[in-house]
Amino acid sequence: MDNASQGPKPRRKPTRPVGKGPRASSARSLQPIKKYRGEPKKLPAPLAHQSLPSLDETATAEEDNDLIYGRHAVLAALEAERQLNRIWVVSNLMYDARYRIQLMAAKARGTVIDEVNNLRLNQLTHGASHQGIVAQVAPYHYQDFDELIAQAKAQCADPVLVIIDSITDPHNLGAIIRTAEAFGAQGLILPQRRTVGVTSTVMKVAAGALEHFAIARVVNLSRALEDLKKAGFWIYGTAAGQGQSIEQTDLRGPVGLVIGSEGEGLSLLTQRHCDHLLSIPLAGKTPSLNASVAAAISLYEIFRQRGFQKLHL
Repeated sequence: MDNASQGPKPRRKPTRPVGKGPRASSARSLQPIKKYRGEPKKLPAPLAHQSLPSLDETATAEEDNDLIYGRHAVLAALEAERQLNRIWVVSNLMYDARYRIQLMAAKARGTVIDEVNNLRLNQLTHGASHQGIVAQVAPYHYQDFDELIAQAKAQCADPVLVIIDSITDPHNLGAIIRTAEAFGAQGLILPQRRTVGVTSTVMKVAAGALEHFAIARVVNLSRALEDLKKAGFWIYGTAAGQGQSIEQTDLRGPVGLVIGSEGEGLSLLTQRHCDHLLSIPLAGKTPSLNASVAAAISLYEIFRQRGFQKLHL
């Protein structure tokens, strides 16, 4: 049945769970505190004033100083003309015919080439198997969110965008990117907080899909979902054991598919901003699927309903 004849789908008003009130203070907490005579112990200066970095700050630092190593991995990045900040290489590879041309081309694009020994490479990789070459990947250039929406709608009459919610495993993210690009989705949206960014591990697992796939990063995922609705997208969230069965849902039209984290799935706030929650029927005793597997099954069903025809304007 054509979506146009059905008219707009009704949006459900989400119900907010009632929160619990503050706990009553115990009588024990009202007892007077005994005074301690003498000088209080002070923490050493470095510990007293030093604050530990948050998980998001650590992830950002890892993205800004991301390293790839190994002959195959670095050569693949060079051949793809990926932007590399710096390359450390041993002498025998520096003048090897297979690498010389690519290294000089990277140097012409602004990459710093350092000829070093194996000891330096061992220090950089903490003793990993580097095979004589290490490269520092430049931070991934994310596309603007509004540009991603406009580009998706220009590329396809009924675009599909994948939205990530709190996925921290780079292998899962890389697999989702590879699957989404393979099926013909128009892009992917990442939140800045509590989600892994595009790192070298993600690039490796994606196996070249990033060269043809747009990714945007947003500060506020809830606001981004509402902006997608205003742009005509219907937001479907994958939730194990919740919502309607995926094969019984009409998934034609512009779709935003939200994939939740590996352990906890979609956050409650993200669920409230979804138009519908989808579940994948399971016959075994395993209660849920891996995030990348759930994404692959959901994307397959979306494009199966469309006959795997990607209409370019």
